[in-house]
Amino acid sequence: MPHANIDTVDDLFALLEQCADAWDTADRTGDPVDILDHDRQCAQLLRRDFPDDEELQVSGLLHDIGHVLVPGDDAGHGRHGADAVRGLLGPRVARLIELHVTAKRFLVATDSAHAAGLSASSRRTLIAQGGPMTPAQAAAFRADPDCTAALALRRADDAGKVVGLGVAPLHDWRPIVERVAAGCG
Repeated sequence: MPHANIDTVDDLFALLEQCADAWDTADRTGDPVDILDHDRQCAQLLRRDFPDDEELQVSGLLHDIGHVLVPGDDAGHGRHGADAVRGLLGPRVARLIELHVTAKRFLVATDSAHAAGLSASSRRTLIAQGGPMTPAQAAAFRADPDCTAALALRRADDAGKVVGLGVAPLHDWRPIVERVAAGCG
């Protein structure tokens, strides 16, 4: 299902506001927090751990918007989100959003502790997303120049599902998003 590109920061924040009380599964059996809360937790973890990489932080803030753009497409939500923001936020942010699904497949194939710690929802969607990588796929991903950042995003994604965790309000992210967008213009 095609969707429009997001061309302005205002439109992007309007979409993020729609992520409040939107869930990764229609019946809410997935992750225990809504998409906006989850994305803000993810972004905040990345800001803490990678304070100089605003593109990575913004990728964390936006990584699951594809669930709202094309509901029910677990396998494609990374690509849908990436396609929607590429023109506004540039190729790296888009690529990291898309790679957060690929990074899960890599980690499940290469890190048994990580695989064991996946949420029930992430384990369920893994199958639709292609399952664990083969050794050849993992080797190719390891060689990708965005591998390290994609893995950081994925680890924050998996950690950012805490009910009631206090995080920065959405409006605090606007200056960072505006800087990233300005850097792409």
